[in-house]
Amino acid sequence: MHRNPTFREFLRDERGMAAEFALVLPLLLLFILGTIDVGIYAWRINQAEKATQIGARWAAVTNPLANEIATASYVNVNVGGTLITQGDRIPAAALGLLTCTSSGCTCTTAPCPGTTFNSAAFTSLSTRMQQIYPAITDANIRVEYSGSGLGYAGDPNGPEISPLITVRLVNMTYTPVTLSPIGGTVGLPDFAYSITAEDANGTSSN
Repeated sequence: MHRNPTFREFLRDERGMAAEFALVLPLLLLFILGTIDVGIYAWRINQAEKATQIGARWAAVTNPLANEIATASYVNVNVGGTLITQGDRIPAAALGLLTCTSSGCTCTTAPCPGTTFNSAAFTSLSTRMQQIYPAITDANIRVEYSGSGLGYAGDPNGPEISPLITVRLVNMTYTPVTLSPIGGTVGLPDFAYSITAEDANGTSSN
């Protein structure tokens, strides 16, 4: 005699659970790993931002990457038709854009006091940033010096010009857990932080 199963019997019927679990498991794992990836990605962004900030602070108080930033004199220099004399404030137009990478410094926008590269200063900066985010390579770091309108010609206490320093992190990538088996990567956004130079002298910072 055929009879309809009761609700209690239906709950005890486990014949299809294994098949259902096998179907759901890949989606469950993808969801879990995806959640982990989102958290790690956010953490990498936080690390990169902090490394950029620390790098800018380091660059502001240690030796500049272009030696002439520290040694150039602006006394009796003509800027935009105005002659700068002893004690005058150095206008922003006195420095265009000086860009430094691991391969050296270039004058992107004139005028620039010079492009003699201080490789030791770059290594010091790179090492400090890698302490915050070890995945950073020298090729990811770009430092820019531009006019800020700060500094006084003939200042006897240090560099005459106090440029605006921008430290950038570029071309950073992240390898998600879900893509690691195939070597897939996801690009991180570029990061930049700017600060005006302080004493720009020395080899370490707090």
